Amino acid sequence: MWFLLAGCALLLFSPPLDADPGAADDALTLVDRAQHYLVDLVKIDSSNPPGNETRVADYLRQVATANNIPNELLGENPKRLNFIARLKGSGKNKPLLLMAHSDTIPVGDRTAWTVDPFGAEIKNGYLYGRGSIDDKALLAAELAVLVEIKTRNLPLSRDVILMSEADEENGATGIQWMLQHAYPKIEADFALNEGGSNFDSGGVRRAYQVQTAEKIPTRVLLTARGALGQGSLPRPDNPLVKVARAMLRVVDAEQPVKLSPTTRRYLRDITKLPDYDWLIPLLPKLENPATAVAAANQIRGRSPELEVMLRTSVSPTTFRGGTRFNIIPNSAEVLLDVRRLPNETREEVLARFRQLINDPSVEVSLATGPQMPPTDSSPLTSGLYKAIETVLSRLHPQDLVLPYMSRVSTDGSYLRSRGVPVYGAPLFQIEPSDNRYHAVDERIQVKGLQDGTELLWQIVLEVAGNTVNSATQQ
Repeated sequence: MWFLLAGCALLLFSPPLDADPGAADDALTLVDRAQHYLVDLVKIDSSNPPGNETRVADYLRQVATANNIPNELLGENPKRLNFIARLKGSGKNKPLLLMAHSDTIPVGDRTAWTVDPFGAEIKNGYLYGRGSIDDKALLAAELAVLVEIKTRNLPLSRDVILMSEADEENGATGIQWMLQHAYPKIEADFALNEGGSNFDSGGVRRAYQVQTAEKIPTRVLLTARGALGQGSLPRPDNPLVKVARAMLRVVDAEQPVKLSPTTRRYLRDITKLPDYDWLIPLLPKLENPATAVAAANQIRGRSPELEVMLRTSVSPTTFRGGTRFNIIPNSAEVLLDVRRLPNETREEVLARFRQLINDPSVEVSLATGPQMPPTDSSPLTSGLYKAIETVLSRLHPQDLVLPYMSRVSTDGSYLRSRGVPVYGAPLFQIEPSDNRYHAVDERIQVKGLQDGTELLWQIVLEVAGNTVNSATQQ
């Protein structure tokens, strides 16, 4: 059933706030507003499971309503609603969609945290809390930009839509529901989502990574069966032994190297950074099937993050089988977290694993549960990608803009599968040595939040403003 809830009905799910989220907005600068919103959002526990994302959606609704921005809450589960808001433009161009998910991963062991995971404490230049990076910083920045446009009453060449979707972390049911039941409300020319980043290279240049593609999570199950037996008599058909051997054959194998236009350009351009000039002699070797695997292995020794862009990766995550220490079980399973390249099909991966295992008594199959859709890379010729390049060349002419395929997945792939190009925003500075994504003491630099919000503002005005360029809007 389609819930469209408003007003007092939502008070049941309202989070405790220090103050009215819409109060005194006119007195705040753009970046102060983003920080104010992020503090409030981190204080809302939307850990998934169970989610309770309506708490976040309700907060967003209060802010939007206080600033006279039309908005709706949509979804099937009244505790897990999605939020959308829309600023109308002239209609000259199709809409721009700003998206960010409202749930977070669980905190885990709270005793391992040095701060309250939902305290939004600011210290030593960082804002701490679960969701501060993933993905409430982006949500706060997008909300701040929307309110800033409305407050200034700026003309737009296209509608700007903000969507906060539920359940990105544990099934992507939020975006799937929106596509199935409310797609006209979010249909857009292109979308800006999480997945991008920027980092410093030796203090000389920054690299702004715009996510245009992502590896596809594929759950693969290895299953071996046999007969129950006493552990006192070792048997060659022990399912635990068979499935363990099968797992090692897959994990230890060198997966084939397959470049895409995105990874070719990324690797070519990143060599312009002094920290990555060692890649230059390896690039032609990656193109030669006879030397590609050896070259990828060399890259892995220097940068595992780069190597996973070159081929499908395999990580065992769950081993099941056996109930007693002295009984050989009649079945055993290993679950593999496979991140396959977008230019590989599930069937190709399964066939290769069966060939590597070479044991007909071990079944290789897709595990039950949601499987992400395969999608093409978002084009580098769209208005949004060009706007990102234009803004960054204006603000940081010495730095690089790189199309990037991420090893982690987002719910943006569902939009890409509907033909909407999605780009991971390279807004926030997260150095590799300080990456606490999904980690204990998750945090974001306050200055990084401010700089990223300003960058988002410039990008939105460049692609959706009615002026020649956004520099005139300062």
